Amino acid sequence: MSTGDTVELPPGWEVAEPPRRRRRVWPWIVALVILVALAVAAFFIAEAVARDMVERTVKNEISKQLSLPADQEVDVEVPGLLIPQLIGGSLNEVTVSSQDVPVGAFEGDVTVTATEVPIQQGVDMGGATATVTLDEEQLRSLMATVEGFPADTLGLAAPNVTMSTELQFFGIEFPIGVALTPSVSDGDLVLTPASFELAGAQIDAGALSDRFGALADIVVRDWSVCLAQYIPAGVTLTGVEVVGDTLVAEADVDGAIVTDPALQANGSCG
Repeated sequence: MSTGDTVELPPGWEVAEPPRRRRRVWPWIVALVILVALAVAAFFIAEAVARDMVERTVKNEISKQLSLPADQEVDVEVPGLLIPQLIGGSLNEVTVSSQDVPVGAFEGDVTVTATEVPIQQGVDMGGATATVTLDEEQLRSLMATVEGFPADTLGLAAPNVTMSTELQFFGIEFPIGVALTPSVSDGDLVLTPASFELAGAQIDAGALSDRFGALADIVVRDWSVCLAQYIPAGVTLTGVEVVGDTLVAEADVDGAIVTDPALQANGSCG
């Protein structure tokens, strides 16, 4: 056979092409998954650091502004992811709560929920609502500031506040029980008589006045408590009710309170 001669293959035979090298794709997939996992882990580590920093800053500022004891428990809750909110320049919502917070002459359990809270100075927040909860002892401390109110007899029986006293008539003492409905008027807490008991029997205001005359005036009356002197001017009492064995007061907070010193200062009673 001479060089250059063509060799004919038997029918059905073909020359096989050399096998292609198969690219190994899976290492790239694994690397990508690892990178994504590391990125997610780094984000949540940063998120945890940011959350701890924000919560500690809020707690310290609240304790400083309210002159709270060093061991006072202050709970801070900021829902949602923090880093996007910090990048955006404000926190969507912040809830701060603490028990036995001094408010003037009394103490109460306070919860404040603020919205659109700026992280830079000189910017107003969106607004806030506050809830102050008083138990019987705390409410007695508040009502003890009201002249003539028998605070030591005060009780809570939803939906009313209760009190008792005695009317002396011709040397005889008559026990009087009064149920008082709480409400808000011009930012003041008002307790209005809803029912009376004379020696354990129900009696209305008219009959009580007819029987005791001017003596009945000490019970047939509203009791008003000005709270403005105890709270910042930017806080307005909006509602109050007896819930179970507590008195719950609701208030609105002006968003400009974070920048306006006049709103931060306590109000005054007319």
